[in-house]
Amino acid sequence: MAGEGRIDAFLVCGGKYHDFDFARLRLLQLLAEDERVRVKVAQHFHDVDLITASSFLVTYTCDVRPSEPEQRAIRQWVESGGRWLALHGTNCALDPPAAVGEGVYETPRVFPLWVDTLGSQFLSHPSMAPYEVTVAPGADGDALIAGIGAFKSGHEELYLMDVGPDIVPLLETRWSGRTRGFAEADWPDDDPRPVLYRRALGHGEVVYFTLGHCRGHWDMDAPPHDGARYPEVHRGSWEVPQFIEILRRGIAWGTS
Repeated sequence: MAGEGRIDAFLVCGGKYHDFDFARLRLLQLLAEDERVRVKVAQHFHDVDLITASSFLVTYTCDVRPSEPEQRAIRQWVESGGRWLALHGTNCALDPPAAVGEGVYETPRVFPLWVDTLGSQFLSHPSMAPYEVTVAPGADGDALIAGIGAFKSGHEELYLMDVGPDIVPLLETRWSGRTRGFAEADWPDDDPRPVLYRRALGHGEVVYFTLGHCRGHWDMDAPPHDGARYPEVHRGSWEVPQFIEILRRGIAWGTS
């Protein structure tokens, strides 16, 4: 879709429980490495006409729930040839507990069309920690990961997801056990957990990368935390060279 001249991209970066200022800055810096790229930025999907007029969409959100018309428009855009680099919590809907230390987070099935377009929905994650990321069987020749090999993530949320049948895993990890703080807590099967995958749709494609958690002291401004100072600063895999290299390749894919 992109020609040799100007490339119009759209970045949606916003939501809950993450340092979106940090993620937005880093993504804009990476996008700016290609002088052809011009980026419009929003915290939501309301500007769907501008999104679908773009050549390339990048999203880094958490519990941002597009309306049904927005979902349909973006799906049609992908089917028509759009390329979408979806990061971290784009597939996440969270209903929080009433108070800190009471109850669990629910991950309601509130946007099935969105999930079908993306190829997955976040459901839970274990306590944050670095974990091993490996190349999925048969994927080592893919341009997004060729020559990178296995690596260890940063201090991350390991995403446990409901995954559709049409994804093509590129990177994965393994984890089984019981998570804390989520309604869907039991994950007894030692199945591969996708970390990076492709999902073709019509003439277009979604690339989904679950890594990229980040949080500062003042990013817990949604219930049940209500602005309480978070004691730690997390930069997750933003400090891992392989993560940044794959982001660069994802942007190059989206703008080619």
